[in-house]
Amino acid sequence: MRAAAVQLNSGDDPARNLETAQRLVAEAAAAGADLVLLPEKWSLLGPGELLAERAEPLATHFAVAATREWAREHGIAIVAGSVTERVGDDERAANTSVLIDRAGEIVATYRKIHMFDVDVGGVSYRESEFEQAGAETVVADLGGNGGPSGRPLRLGLTVCYDLRFPELYRVLALEDAAIVTVPSAFTAATGEPHWEILLRARAIENQLFVIAANQVGSAPPHYSSWGHSAIADPWGRVLAVLPEGEGIALADLDMDVLLDVRDRLPALANRRPAAYRWPDTVRTQTHA
Repeated sequence: MRAAAVQLNSGDDPARNLETAQRLVAEAAAAGADLVLLPEKWSLLGPGELLAERAEPLATHFAVAATREWAREHGIAIVAGSVTERVGDDERAANTSVLIDRAGEIVATYRKIHMFDVDVGGVSYRESEFEQAGAETVVADLGGNGGPSGRPLRLGLTVCYDLRFPELYRVLALEDAAIVTVPSAFTAATGEPHWEILLRARAIENQLFVIAANQVGSAPPHYSSWGHSAIADPWGRVLAVLPEGEGIALADLDMDVLLDVRDRLPALANRRPAAYRWPDTVRTQTHA
């Protein structure tokens, strides 16, 4: 399977965002990509209140509709990064990743579990003020028997800040994900020291492929994204990376590599779940 991670400098102009994304999806398809990943909030990136105000249900979401059409046109699977979704009557939007198959049908939806409520780079981020957290992990079949040992190829969905929570990725691996996608708007402040290390760590410890599509450059009101969209294999090798600018990172995912890694270093098989216990009291210090 050939995969592509699309890197964008999205902003608060949806028409411009869609035009650029459409061009790069077409470029990836022309290069032979079977699976294309868009970044987090690729169709609209701006202040939290703007995102919440313009959130739409998936059934009528302009960006999801466009992505479904691109998937049908090119005959490829697309993970529509993430979009802001209106869910019920909640004023807060969900940050939702959507897997679309080659026929343009929605196969799976994942709502970002971990809210980016942090202080980094001189900026205070409070996603939970305008976004609601998801509560379910999601793994879905990509279709066909292109997975390890001829099994159906399964893909796990995550979004950006989720990358810092290894327990989520372990669950996806145990649910037989061979690939995990990470659409992101990972900050420049944290990206330089953490981004590649975390991507490779999640790939190594769970012995799967990680595809990460990041935003790049500046966007209102205070976004400064690291770029460096990348694809890592189960041995932790970076197969492709796009350091700067808009474009694509493209790589072939060889499932024989995944099988070889799991056979030679069977860390997943050597787990001892009965010995693991969550502590009754979390002793990690956190600020109020």
